[in-house]
Amino acid sequence: MVFLRGRNPESVVWPRFRKTVDGFAVRAVDALLEVRVATSADRAVDLFHALLEDLSPAVSLSIDDYRSGAKWKGEGVALPDVRDAVARLKLPLATNAGAEISVYTDDDQVTLTSLLGVHLYSRTERWIYLLRGKGLVERPRVPERSWRLGRGEFPSAPDMTLVLRAAAERLSLGET
Repeated sequence: MVFLRGRNPESVVWPRFRKTVDGFAVRAVDALLEVRVATSADRAVDLFHALLEDLSPAVSLSIDDYRSGAKWKGEGVALPDVRDAVARLKLPLATNAGAEISVYTDDDQVTLTSLLGVHLYSRTERWIYLLRGKGLVERPRVPERSWRLGRGEFPSAPDMTLVLRAAAERLSLGET
């Protein structure tokens, strides 16, 4: 017996019936608000890319490759260039994880953690409204991942290191 018919492929239909897990929790840390987002790996990478759009035209950026130990940093980088680089990294990041990318200004920071979590830091509540607009629900707290990997514990992924290095070179980031 078929309950669902139509042109939508299964990958488009099934999220309509699953329990919503996409959410975020907010806490005050000194003069900043920290927002932690809980979502799937694919959605985290897409959300990270989308949230970058709301930063100023010139940003600072750091990339930390947990596999190779390489770190790159740059200041005054054009936001469209950063968004283009992150768009190119979406698939490798969602597939392999293991890299932390932080994009920040004087007032805001958007970070994709090595375990594909999205963390936001700000002096204002603006991210709360933006996340609500993207369909995420505010919760008292978001669940921690039941697993963790530290530096050097990620499985080998030479292609990931190569694409991170290529992105750093395209953005003219300095190795630290």
